[in-house]
Amino acid sequence: MSLSHFDPLANLRLFEDAFTRMMTEPRANRPWSPAVDIYETENELVLKADLPEVDLKDIDVRVENQTLTISGERKFGSQDSGKGYHRIERSYGNFTRSFAVPNTFDTEKIGAAFKNGVLSVTLPKKEAAKPRQVKVQVSE
Repeated sequence: MSLSHFDPLANLRLFEDAFTRMMTEPRANRPWSPAVDIYETENELVLKADLPEVDLKDIDVRVENQTLTISGERKFGSQDSGKGYHRIERSYGNFTRSFAVPNTFDTEKIGAAFKNGVLSVTLPKKEAAKPRQVKVQVSE
């Protein structure tokens, strides 16, 4: 009868190795999600998405059925010859973010600007949704 050595952590080590490889290899063609801030002013809804090193031609902004979708791609640059990466932590490839837009905003008048890697999308409020001030007369 032969005895074999039992390693209770063998499966954990296999998982750890696979996870480490997944995190250190280039993440090209894996979906990722850019960070987005959304805030409302008196007259509009503003979305700001961080899209560093994404070309303007690779960004698509559209509104369909009260849903705003921002999509695009950040391409992984080719390695310089003779130089290897020690770590790749940023995400590359396609991205998509979708947000429900309340009916109080006019999706026909959407605006967008792209500056310094930040995409700003603005949706103006409909006239009926803007706050109005009514002067109250006091009768004596």
